[in-house]
Amino acid sequence: MQLAERANGSSAEVLAIKLRDQTFGIDVMSVREIRGWTSPTPLPHAPNFVSGIINLRGVVLPIIDLAARLGFPSTEPTLRHAIVVVEVLDQVVGILVDGVSDILSISPSDTQATPEVASASSKAFIRAVVPSDSSMIELLALDAVVPAHSS
Repeated sequence: MQLAERANGSSAEVLAIKLRDQTFGIDVMSVREIRGWTSPTPLPHAPNFVSGIINLRGVVLPIIDLAARLGFPSTEPTLRHAIVVVEVLDQVVGILVDGVSDILSISPSDTQATPEVASASSKAFIRAVVPSDSSMIELLALDAVVPAHSS
């Protein structure tokens, strides 16, 4: 069930992540863990947003550079960056972010649709926005961020 589409109107917990000067939100039900930066092994011919793979307790974990995936310049990671391990579409992947800031409780009445002036790709990646006093929190559509795997 998607955060912006909760039928019972109950609040959802969202992990607030930082990317550049923006705040994005990920439904905590998709988050498995948060790790410090680990340098990945590059994969030949991988899309530009795939940083590579790491070994996570014996499991090969692909790392997606969220900045590159959203159309920003690729991240030059440092030890201050984080990897948010998420499960989406029966896949477990790591998402490279600048940092993790908070866990927020958001009710459906707090959310607004992605503006109509946004491009189709922006609307595909951003499920909804949550205005706050000082900024906007953009709720990520993880099913769009993580490419579907072929069986």
